[in-house]
Amino acid sequence: MTVLHNPVIRGFAPDPSLVRVGDWYYVATSSFEWFPTIPIHRSRDLAHWVYAGHVQGAPPGGTLAGVPDSGGIWAPSLSWDGERFWVVYTVVRSVGTPYFDQDTYVTTATDVAGPWTPPHRVASHGFDPALFHEEGRLWLLNLQNDHRPGGARFAGIVLTELDRDTLAPRGVTHLLLQHERLVEGPKLLAHGGWYHLVVAEGGTGFEHGVRTARSRTLTGPYALDDRPLLTSRDDPQLPLQKAGHAELVETPDGEWFLSHLTARPLDTGNGLRCTLGRETAIQAVTWDTEGRPRLRQGGWHPAVEVEVPASPCEVAQPADTQEVLGWPWSTLREPPDPSWADPVSRPGWIRLRGRHGPESRWAQSLLAQRLTEHRSTAQVTVQAAPSTFTQAAGLIVRYDAEAYLSLDLTWAEPAAEPQRGQQWRGAGRTVLSLVERDEKGARQAAVVDVDANAPVTLGVTVAGAEARFWYVRDGIRVPVGPALDAGRLSDDHGDRLRFTGTLAGIHVRDLVDASFTADFRDFRLTCVPA
Repeated sequence: MTVLHNPVIRGFAPDPSLVRVGDWYYVATSSFEWFPTIPIHRSRDLAHWVYAGHVQGAPPGGTLAGVPDSGGIWAPSLSWDGERFWVVYTVVRSVGTPYFDQDTYVTTATDVAGPWTPPHRVASHGFDPALFHEEGRLWLLNLQNDHRPGGARFAGIVLTELDRDTLAPRGVTHLLLQHERLVEGPKLLAHGGWYHLVVAEGGTGFEHGVRTARSRTLTGPYALDDRPLLTSRDDPQLPLQKAGHAELVETPDGEWFLSHLTARPLDTGNGLRCTLGRETAIQAVTWDTEGRPRLRQGGWHPAVEVEVPASPCEVAQPADTQEVLGWPWSTLREPPDPSWADPVSRPGWIRLRGRHGPESRWAQSLLAQRLTEHRSTAQVTVQAAPSTFTQAAGLIVRYDAEAYLSLDLTWAEPAAEPQRGQQWRGAGRTVLSLVERDEKGARQAAVVDVDANAPVTLGVTVAGAEARFWYVRDGIRVPVGPALDAGRLSDDHGDRLRFTGTLAGIHVRDLVDASFTADFRDFRLTCVPA
């Protein structure tokens, strides 16, 4: 046996959809506004996971330009029909409205690394779709969204048969389940003469959980279990919180496990904050004497350590992850493109051409990687020559457009001059500007003069809910400004919906003519497990 340690995919990896194909297990996770879209990891033993590819081309047109923070691709569901992989997912273009302005798509591939077929739109009752394959027939599960004033935005789980070739709906749509508690994320499986419906309940925050319902017939009615299969909402002291959104899988030897999302909160003094976002965990499952799934350890609380079957062979890292700008790099709303992200013109450096600012929904020149532990250090060397305040390049720790911290090489007026929007070329000074952004706006926390003609190494150390920025001068780390509040970089800060996680990376902006470039080398993100 092998002992896994949850979370098994750490940092921003929510809504895991788990499937087994032969001796391999695969998990697809939500990507929201980030690229690569729908990352997929694989494992031989459920304990050790590596990136295996992503659903390239998932957004129609290849872009998510304009989608809001925490919009984009929600809750993909991965399945296998014996010949090919299927992924169904929703592109959400409005967040915090009753409409969601969503479209649901299906794509297939014979290998998770692709190529994937062009996305095909299917019935879009709501987000969190899933597919169920049975005897050559294809069924679409979905949350039903009622947008009307006074309506229930989570109005139950519905099932529609799709034509396997055209993906057009066949017959009527069946209502499988409604519940007074919010239910979403439906998955179906057949076991022991029953159809089991696995649903997330209670929302995706600390109240999250998993419940099951079952029926003798596919189209219902489904009887809801009188207790949760999984939740941590009744014990705020558990190290794994927000446990929910699960999917069951059977091993070749007949054992059962489930994937689920979870989060590791920090107690910041301002409440619990999950700065790493929601992550992927695995639990062991048994079936009770009445034929219902139960956690192997008993109860419904998620375990940090879980025994799983030993791997039949070593898991190798797929070769395609070694691309210079491939995983673990991520970009916002579009994939990296040589027009603004150039890793070849200057060997050993990455050149970024500045475009929009850090709050844009359209064209940010940003490369970032996920924070996977509460203690992390990021550093990079940057060389650039900004000549106006509209140009900047540096290091950013980012949750979204209303929650980021950045230390940027930029231009400022001479020290004796006020800030009045001057864009003098050849005048002024080169500085490091430390900025913190929250829902109340951006504030400059510190300004430090630096040599305009030399590369400068920038860094940040995140320890729990505190971030400290620094730069290197004469081989010594020099602090820049005060400690900043990293607890704001969290799903749980503020009063609006947030679903992603914290990333650290490099970015460049040029708000006038998008001609300013900066070169970066030796980016390192070190995340230290507690």
